[in-house]
Amino acid sequence: MNDCIFCKIISNDIPSYKIYEDEHVIAFLDISQATPGHTLVIPKVHIRDIFELDEHLAAHCFAVATKLAKHIVPLVGATGVNIVNNSHEVAGQAVFHFHAHIVPRFDATNDGYNAHWHNNMHEYNQEQLQTLATTLYVANK
Repeated sequence: MNDCIFCKIISNDIPSYKIYEDEHVIAFLDISQATPGHTLVIPKVHIRDIFELDEHLAAHCFAVATKLAKHIVPLVGATGVNIVNNSHEVAGQAVFHFHAHIVPRFDATNDGYNAHWHNNMHEYNQEQLQTLATTLYVANK
């Protein structure tokens, strides 16, 4: 895709700080560096978001993200990691080429990255949760 910054990185039209590459994906440092070692894993084919990602490429992207997280975290001295994908603008996606963030974590409250969810369990009773689970259930066939 001509105007996609990640496609331009893949084609070497713009520079990146690449840390991994295979025939399907590349991984490079995010220039924002939310925390030291913040890395993006992207497919080499232009795929807009997780909703367009097929299960085989998804498995490969997340296998690479897992491998890199295990490599990066000890090298930067982190004690944990977030692996995050934002799909669609409402979820915070800014570049519309699928990517998974590997964000090393150093301190849960003060390391430059905020990934905290609110605990809303008091908003749901057991019947509501069971209804939601029944609605969302996917049979493994």
